[in-house]
Amino acid sequence: MNPSLSESPELSRRGLLKFSLCASAFLATAGLGASLSGCSASTPASGFATLRSSDLPFLRALLPVMLEGTVAVEKIPAAIDSTLQSLDRGLDHLSPEMLKLTQQLFDVLGMAITRGPLTGIWGSWENASGDAIRHFLKRWENSSLSLLRMGHSSLVQLAMMAWYGRAESWAHCGYPGPPKV
Repeated sequence: MNPSLSESPELSRRGLLKFSLCASAFLATAGLGASLSGCSASTPASGFATLRSSDLPFLRALLPVMLEGTVAVEKIPAAIDSTLQSLDRGLDHLSPEMLKLTQQLFDVLGMAITRGPLTGIWGSWENASGDAIRHFLKRWENSSLSLLRMGHSSLVQLAMMAWYGRAESWAHCGYPGPPKV
């Protein structure tokens, strides 16, 4: 005999709606708190068109973990800076709605009140170890919550497109570059 949806151990439709409502309320409250506290200022950081000062600590902690094995250790700082510039250019060309969603993701990851419960990184990003960041990424990648899996996918795609769009990354993956015309 097949159990009904409400009897199965998985989330029921009603449970999913309740969870979605609670998650939306939580994110809206966190976003409102960030905007009222000035945490999510929409002004770009110096030298950037879109990335904000509040985004940079998170991205500077995340990128070395994501670029591991693709660049020599001594070249990591330059690779991070160039990847941030590429990411900034990419974000600058997003639609306003997509940029807003991306900035909301960065806000949630940047605020201590949401960062700890969602990522397991309770301190600042500057003090997070590579292992803690890898654990956070794996946790989001394998989460039962589609919102976290989508967040993981967005972070990975943004970082990888920014890195592999740069000529210095091509040698590592064997790409000779675009054909000469």
